Amino acid sequence: MSKDLHGKTVLITGANTGIGRATAYDLALRGAEIVMACRSEEKTLPVIEAIKNGTGNAKIFFEALDLSSLASVRETATRYLASGRPIHVLINNAGLAGSKGQTKEGFELAFGVNHLGHFLWTNLLLDRIKESGDARIINVASMAHYKAKVIDWNALTKPSKSKTGLPEYEVSKLANVLHAKALAKRLEGTGITTYSLHPGVVASDVWRSVPAPIRWVIKKFMISAEDGAATTLHCVSHANIAGETGLYYDKCMKKKPSKLALDETLAEQLWQRSEAWTN
Repeated sequence: MSKDLHGKTVLITGANTGIGRATAYDLALRGAEIVMACRSEEKTLPVIEAIKNGTGNAKIFFEALDLSSLASVRETATRYLASGRPIHVLINNAGLAGSKGQTKEGFELAFGVNHLGHFLWTNLLLDRIKESGDARIINVASMAHYKAKVIDWNALTKPSKSKTGLPEYEVSKLANVLHAKALAKRLEGTGITTYSLHPGVVASDVWRSVPAPIRWVIKKFMISAEDGAATTLHCVSHANIAGETGLYYDKCMKKKPSKLALDETLAEQLWQRSEAWTN
């Protein structure tokens, strides 16, 4: 792929704010058709109009997607496949941090939204992605994955138990990296490459559930959404990484992820459990 993305279709989750919005805007400038899969139509349609007006690209579309509901994931994937649209790039960007609770099917909230919803979403769309040949699948993870020391499988089917929700977020981001790694192994020889990345600590809505006084302070030390989108954009279009797959990136460069993220046995365990949970 190159900087010119005319004729390419990019499907991105959580693109109505923050890193996702900045990513969608840049890709629209390059001529790509953008499908923004987001939870709120009310919040997304004005963003789509703003991107159209700012870039002159009219090929920006909305799909309703609630990653906290596996039923919603299935409905949206079915609807998308019925549309006949191709997928040249899938960006699993949506996420939350500091939120607590459970998904509609009873999974720990951060894990369910950040990993499990995207896992099912990707699997359901995989045959369509394969039709595009040299497609790319990108998981927006986080350097927070380095802090995860173990995956407690039992905890993933219960409500968040920490006070802040951040330990659960760390595990969900580790899952994003492991998912890209396991997916790369399964897609060998197809021409599809996978990537996971740290976007930087970005002042985005991912922190919306952190208490306001703390959120206001920590955002002062964060980078902009535009800067945060740089590594995602690198993984979308840089020609030099077309032969790389299953790797982790930070500041537009390959970086060694955590020891756990390199554990192939753990990656396989996560895949098998995720598959069972989403069947």
